[in-house]
Amino acid sequence: MAPFSLVTASVSWLAKSFSALSSTSTLARYTSVLPAAYINPVRCLTSQASGAPKRPMNAYLRYAVQQRPVILRYNPELKTIDITSQIAQQWRTMDPKQKEPFQEAFAQAREQYKVDYQRYKAQLSPAQVQQQVLEKTQRLAKRKAIRKKRENTTMGKPKRPRSPWNIFMSEHFGEATGTTAPVKLKSLYEDWKKLSSHQKQVYTQLAQDDKIRYKNEITAWENHMIEIGREDLIRERTLSSKIKTTAKKWAAKANMAKVSFQTFRDIKLSAQNEKI
Repeated sequence: MAPFSLVTASVSWLAKSFSALSSTSTLARYTSVLPAAYINPVRCLTSQASGAPKRPMNAYLRYAVQQRPVILRYNPELKTIDITSQIAQQWRTMDPKQKEPFQEAFAQAREQYKVDYQRYKAQLSPAQVQQQVLEKTQRLAKRKAIRKKRENTTMGKPKRPRSPWNIFMSEHFGEATGTTAPVKLKSLYEDWKKLSSHQKQVYTQLAQDDKIRYKNEITAWENHMIEIGREDLIRERTLSSKIKTTAKKWAAKANMAKVSFQTFRDIKLSAQNEKI
């Protein structure tokens, strides 16, 4: 990690820049603190003729891009995660006044982006607009699937059952010929094709046992998810099955109640007739 003196020096340098240029205009102050790439909104936002304009970097990202080479100059051995951590710490400790140049540059770039984006939208055909809506929907669905998969892993969802080939591959991957994973996989696949049906039967049986393991574990896991109110994580076909089962139970209870009521009414009518 970089010494604390680097952070102090960076903040001190920014403070001196502000004090020395307090009587100058805002634009002059920009040029003293920011590189030219961050004071030219057209350069930040100009996009290719065939694509939409890119969103501008926010104030923190502008500061991070500026500080990264400074930190690497003094600490070339630092990893990316350590550099990011240092920059974030510096940004958190900076005075609001020191953040103003980056925030104002971002505000200018954002306004220019709005203009560029409206100009870009105006030249699109209805078909292109519809295509963009479709692509956005697909991106959102993909992100949702990734988040759900990550959350399933966090909540301990059982791993899916392995196929006979997967079991064979995992058992023999270490001893396969080749120096890279693709070469090893190709070699293993050739060995797999050479196996007789009797030899493959061993892995087929293991795969069937793994299916039973998965079925038991996934059923218990999904029941637990329902108990804790996380029906959104279980499979749709399981949820549909649960809903149908619940509906059948309620229908059966309703029919039983109806039959019981009818039986009670018949008994009452029969008793009244006997009295008469």
